[in-house]
Amino acid sequence: MVLGLLTITSIPTVIGVAEGVSEQKKANRRKDDEKRMAKFYLDVFCEGDSETAKQLAGKRVVLRDNKVYLDSRNPASRAIPAHTAEAFYIGYPDDEREPTLGLVSSVSTDPPMLNWIYVDKDTLELKYGNRTQSRPHHVGPWDWTEDQVGLTMRGVEGFVAVEEDEEEGAWGVYFDEDWDGLRRRAGGRRVVEISLERTMVETKAEGEGEGDGK
Repeated sequence: MVLGLLTITSIPTVIGVAEGVSEQKKANRRKDDEKRMAKFYLDVFCEGDSETAKQLAGKRVVLRDNKVYLDSRNPASRAIPAHTAEAFYIGYPDDEREPTLGLVSSVSTDPPMLNWIYVDKDTLELKYGNRTQSRPHHVGPWDWTEDQVGLTMRGVEGFVAVEEDEEEGAWGVYFDEDWDGLRRRAGGRRVVEISLERTMVETKAEGEGEGDGK
């Protein structure tokens, strides 16, 4: 087969364009990775005019005793000391499952430590732990909504707050996998549908999120 001169001279151009497209895709991926690794708080948005909805609106995700709770944005106002979650997205390292986007948070500042946030496969509670603790459970995919504000798990904002039995006024966070308001799991406890919205750490208001209970 004889290639025409025009065809031959166009080959470097085609290769150059392909390389340029490839590099742009890599740059876009790097930019996306940087955005997903930016730290954020998780704050409650709760619709409704009930006293419970008003009580929960604006609460912040905190971590204590390996569980995810909702509490005041101001650490000094919390009845029980807890660490303010500062989360970000990163790929979950597991060669035995499909690649999935995980959710990591700081769990202490002294010493600085990170853990995975996951959904307990049996109770549907949001918990945190190391890779060994999280691996048997639902570790992702975590992501954000189209406007990059809301937290999603498996593509939906299926979160609910559940009033815990162990102490008055304590609200845990669960993933409503069956979309039934945790009817089979709540055991008569109050359940409120919530959204968890991302507030970037860099844009925190003065005094918010500074310090923690650990």
